[in-house]
Amino acid sequence: MDTHAEPEQTRHNTNTAGPPIRQLFRDVIADRLPGPRPPQATMLFDAEIDAYWDDRSFLGDFYNEILHQDTCQPATADGLTLVTALAVDDRIPARHRFQAVELLVRAATVAERHLAESWPATPQHADPDSEARARNAVQAHVPDLLGRWSAECPAVRLALAGLAVLFPTDRTLPALTPRLQTFTHQYTQGTDIGDYVRFVLVLATQNDDQILTVTEKLTDAYWTGTSRGVPTRPRALHLLGQMLTKVGAGLTQSRLGSGPHGQDERDSARRTRR
Repeated sequence: MDTHAEPEQTRHNTNTAGPPIRQLFRDVIADRLPGPRPPQATMLFDAEIDAYWDDRSFLGDFYNEILHQDTCQPATADGLTLVTALAVDDRIPARHRFQAVELLVRAATVAERHLAESWPATPQHADPDSEARARNAVQAHVPDLLGRWSAECPAVRLALAGLAVLFPTDRTLPALTPRLQTFTHQYTQGTDIGDYVRFVLVLATQNDDQILTVTEKLTDAYWTGTSRGVPTRPRALHLLGQMLTKVGAGLTQSRLGSGPHGQDERDSARRTRR
């Protein structure tokens, strides 16, 4: 598994730099973004430290500062630059790289997911301009993120696959089937990872009829569904978001990223059938 800062350094800096993950994020951002930084970077570099922060609480506060309660604000697009810098740095542990890519997927799909949830009403707290800017910001970083595919651990590849179908190109879509073949062989239908990967491949077909059929099949059986009047893409992305979150939770419980290259995703993500 990727490692945090050295234990000696962690003990020495705890009182002045906050929890270990904050120290690591700060070091990565300092190296990758030496110039003017988005406003959310003050959470990394400000001298005032929340005395109640541990790794978990800091991460919650930091990501919420960027994508506030799963809504986009004017500064969200700029903050996604920080998330991308963390997602492409090998010093960041695999589980946190996965979370960073997942947050990018969430930011890029806010408008569709909230539309699916609130239909036919207008989503509360909608900010179309900020949502569009966030989506464009994510799209601008997709080539760099997908360019890491061969170097990434299998767990992070799962998140990257979700990102790939959000911004399909003539190059990325044909590549998904061979790139995900190992997952389809290893994880059968009826497992969280198996169903997620197969759903990503359906989304890659860009066939609305097929996407709608599979979306309804999965939501009827296992997932929180949406109104049948919602357009196909918002319904599908609402489901994709749920599935990716569940996959991430399962991988974390099975020690995502253990092993030299993060390749030990045990199939404890197998769903308990209801």
